[in-house]
Amino acid sequence: MIRNSHRIRRGAAALAVAAVGLGTCALAPLAAAGPLPSAPVGALNYTVDVNKSGASPGYIYYTTGVSAAALVPGLGQTLSGVPQAAPANVVMDKAGHQVWRYDPPKGQDVSNFRAQTYQGKRVLTWWQGSTVGGHGTGEDYIADEHGHIIETLDAGPGLSSDVHEFRLTPDGRALITAYHEVDADLSAVGGPKNGRMYDTVASVVDVASKKVLFRWSAAQHVPLTDTTSSNSTPGSKVYDPYHMNSISLDPQGNLLISMRDTSTVYDVDIHTGKIRWQLGGKRSSFALGQGVEFGFQHDAEFAGPDTIRLFNNNSTGSQNLGLSSVQWIHLDTATHRATLVRNQTHPSGLVAMAMGDAQGLPNGNTLVGWGMAPHISEFSPSGALVYDVSLPFGTYRAYLEDWSPTSK
Repeated sequence: MIRNSHRIRRGAAALAVAAVGLGTCALAPLAAAGPLPSAPVGALNYTVDVNKSGASPGYIYYTTGVSAAALVPGLGQTLSGVPQAAPANVVMDKAGHQVWRYDPPKGQDVSNFRAQTYQGKRVLTWWQGSTVGGHGTGEDYIADEHGHIIETLDAGPGLSSDVHEFRLTPDGRALITAYHEVDADLSAVGGPKNGRMYDTVASVVDVASKKVLFRWSAAQHVPLTDTTSSNSTPGSKVYDPYHMNSISLDPQGNLLISMRDTSTVYDVDIHTGKIRWQLGGKRSSFALGQGVEFGFQHDAEFAGPDTIRLFNNNSTGSQNLGLSSVQWIHLDTATHRATLVRNQTHPSGLVAMAMGDAQGLPNGNTLVGWGMAPHISEFSPSGALVYDVSLPFGTYRAYLEDWSPTSK
């Protein structure tokens, strides 16, 4: 168990886990649940440290194991020797009891487990596949509330689904990230003219027909010189200058895209692909007000008509720039000014070297998954910590829902 951990520490003693003997749920043959792994690998240690009256009722959805999203350049040495929990999709009640679990077939990883809505019904969704460095190659899954799989899909012809984003829209579309290895002239960033790099792609797919409705390439719209990453050396291996990690819709239905390795959030016209504006990084469209400082962020989305909420990692993966936090940023598109509304840190001063998310709850509270800093927390609108859990290892994202899956 890790309490008040500022960063992942190496060694079994720092990440010891306890065995919990619980049954798995039944799934359709397409992805049948396997047996529980033997303790201690894969066993749960979900320690509830804070649970106050202001906390929301419900169930926590998250994924155990080392997500592909954690393996960004610069973290390999940190993670070497760390005992890794087996990958699994897990639902816990807020007292810390496991109520549902899915273990993928041996050799496959899962990540980004959450509840969403598809065709007006509650569904479970996740990514499943293989880890490739700091991203993944696989498929996205949609299952009913009993865990029976009803759809699988990818990012479209020539592209597999990446681990970072699989978001369903109310009209039956899916927003999916993909990584595509391409030839590239890297001389502008000190690399070879005949180098290799990852182009990160945002795909909009109609779930029912699996038709790609829109595809946006970072390499076609963002200069290589906008990268803020110092962890990947151009030419030494496949270069990752962008590292797209979230896609959501803005209030007008355009795409809001976060890219970790440019430390920038982009608003992209969903019809033309043109960047309408960008926030942060080297070429921000907005003047940044006091406190609007974020880097290597995750999970950017609109929390209101003109306010963005994002998880500010504040860490390159090898160098910490400050405390991680959730930031709410007001955008004035008339004056092109960004103003900090709120900056929520953890009382223990956590730093998440990778991963992380924030979810607005119906009562105004905010659930925060602290990524590599192994905590899941809930904060009131005033910033009070009303719920806090420590984990043996981090999780890519965490969500709170008012329902849990049931076996059938």
